[in-house]
Amino acid sequence: MQNRTHTCGELRLEDAGKQVQLSGWMENVREVGTSLAFVILRDFYGTTQLVIETEEQMAQIRALNKESTISVKGTVRERTSKNPNLPTGDIEVVPESIEVLGKCRYNELPFQVTRSKDADENLRLKYRYLDLRSPDVKKNIIMRCKVVAELRQAMMNHDFLEITTPILTASSPEGARDYLVPARKHPGQFYALPQAPQQFKQLLMTSGFDRYFQIAPCFRDEDARGDRSPGEFYQLDMEMAFASQEDVFEILEDVLPPIFAKYGTYNRASAAPFARIPYLEAMEKYGTDKPDLRIDLTCQDATELLKGIGFGPFEGEQTVIKAVPVSDMTCTRKQIDKLCADVEVVAGQKPYWFRMDEKGEIVGGIAKFIQPVKDQVVEALQLKPNTFVGLSAGPKGQAQKTAGVLIRQLGALCPNHMDKEQYAFCWIVDFPMYEIGEESGELEFCHNPFSMPNGGLDILKKAASGEVDPLSITAFQYDLVCNGVELSSGAVRNHDPEIMIEAFKLVRLGEEDVKAKFPAMYNAFCYGAPPHAGIAPGVDRMVMLLAGAETIREVIPFPMNKNAQDLMMGAPGYVEQKQLDELHICVVKDEKDE
Repeated sequence: MQNRTHTCGELRLEDAGKQVQLSGWMENVREVGTSLAFVILRDFYGTTQLVIETEEQMAQIRALNKESTISVKGTVRERTSKNPNLPTGDIEVVPESIEVLGKCRYNELPFQVTRSKDADENLRLKYRYLDLRSPDVKKNIIMRCKVVAELRQAMMNHDFLEITTPILTASSPEGARDYLVPARKHPGQFYALPQAPQQFKQLLMTSGFDRYFQIAPCFRDEDARGDRSPGEFYQLDMEMAFASQEDVFEILEDVLPPIFAKYGTYNRASAAPFARIPYLEAMEKYGTDKPDLRIDLTCQDATELLKGIGFGPFEGEQTVIKAVPVSDMTCTRKQIDKLCADVEVVAGQKPYWFRMDEKGEIVGGIAKFIQPVKDQVVEALQLKPNTFVGLSAGPKGQAQKTAGVLIRQLGALCPNHMDKEQYAFCWIVDFPMYEIGEESGELEFCHNPFSMPNGGLDILKKAASGEVDPLSITAFQYDLVCNGVELSSGAVRNHDPEIMIEAFKLVRLGEEDVKAKFPAMYNAFCYGAPPHAGIAPGVDRMVMLLAGAETIREVIPFPMNKNAQDLMMGAPGYVEQKQLDELHICVVKDEKDE
């Protein structure tokens, strides 16, 4: 190996007496007197202690700043003061010569490398190359590499072919904003970076390929969240011909649990088959379509039970009331107040509560309003002494959302109601095909417009004639959820042009619109397409769960910040006028910026 015979994590007591050469970064120096110092040398594999015992070498070390790279030739010997916490803690190396390979020219580092996680995140991202030197940061990236390799091998073991699809493609309505790339040879026209390889993988199925996958880069111009990186992300994209929903489930239920059990922070993962929960049931029971099944709490409808008790927020014709009972909850009033405040911040609506104490009395929160209907409430909610009841109220969607946040916060607060150390998977199935758009107020596709509706062509024609409410139509769409995090969405695809036309008619798009927006896919389906289905679990989210990281940026080698900026490379940035001219682009200042 160049510049070394061993790595800094390799030497052991049996190597004592050997002549070795090590290379790495000078992590720390501890001087003891004028001619004795202990130097920690770090490389990718670990650390080794060097002992400096000559004035000449002391002068060399004193002339260097921390994080300089050096190469050391010397002799391994047994340490008198051993460190049982280090793999190399039984030995040290006494240098015979020290060569400087790369000098750090700054006396002060932007942060201490081994404690970079304590630094401001923007500072870490600006100096990401230093941040990645930290073993704690580096281990997530190493895990990511291993997980991707295992995913790739598992898919090939299931006879999937890895096929890459284009990065420069046509703009397509996928639900988020496209990143556009100007076409130099075609003034005024643009490529788009793919939000997902959706159309290409479906076209592969029509081309006669049976099983496709790739670790696919996807690009979406959307805001950052803790579990979503702006700009670029990767997914395990897969598609199967002549396949049903259950075929897709069977593959992922075989591929994912062993990887989660092997690499995860927790060594338990759901075994196949995962729970299947219809969307409407999930919303009613858990208040979310991303339930965390490690938590044993659910919500119940208490509208008829509690409407009319004289409590203002529970009144109103459209008001729905949800209750979350929590048995054996021993929390202080201060903890309950904090819980309610946290729920309000996340859900955007205030929750309410009362408690049945150990004597069976209704106390706290809105207890005075509950008291007149105590017996009915105790019977309906099956309350026992020492039970807390969290409540939400409002329009149905808002009441469900608040109840869902209550369940998550209560699960975190009550260890007896959350089996935390596991990966609990479930499938959310039977999503609505359509919804009323919040902005348009008109019928829109709820998820993927290319999904096959339950009931096929017949149900769509009945919806068009008014026999069936379009909002009641469900689709063969499914989400894979793990510990309350959506890992992916998938669907059985709508491969029949006639069904596709009818599906789009309901959202005011005719046959010519479909042909114009999706020409390749529509035409390909007209040449005889097989039934096909697929899914695309997010690699970044998967590794975030495995690592137990708080944000997705901790598992991406070079992530952007929350404002979609690469602080290290200075992107996005301005370009020269010559470049703009070549691309036939004129930058117009926004009046708001003037």
